[in-house]
Amino acid sequence: MTIYYSSNKEDITKEALQDLFLSVEWESGKYPDELLQAIQGSHSIVAAWEEGNLIGLVNALSDGALTVYFHYLLVNPSYKRKGIGKEIMNMMFDRYKDCKTKVLISYPDAVDFYKKIGFNTEDGATPMFISELV
Repeated sequence: MTIYYSSNKEDITKEALQDLFLSVEWESGKYPDELLQAIQGSHSIVAAWEEGNLIGLVNALSDGALTVYFHYLLVNPSYKRKGIGKEIMNMMFDRYKDCKTKVLISYPDAVDFYKKIGFNTEDGATPMFISELV
């Protein structure tokens, strides 16, 4: 298994995104055109690849100075527990080391992973959404 990492958004196709997002059963995988637009509009990304297949991805939305929000972090289930999520997050932490606040929203099954890499909940903060994905 030779995994390589890229920050080049132009390498990402809507088919690759759809395959990755559907592999983790995320509803947004049903919207490949919009997913591609979202990734292309991100401040930055790190993608994990094996033999030309997109197997992991994190994207950042940021003001580049104070705050970075990691919106998507996903790894194909066939590749979990191989250090890929940690590696792509470490690459992002390095890129955004000067940002004072790093934010993400976690699903319950990923909370332990995020805590291991340094995230914590914030007292008094409640994530809120308006979502049109059905």
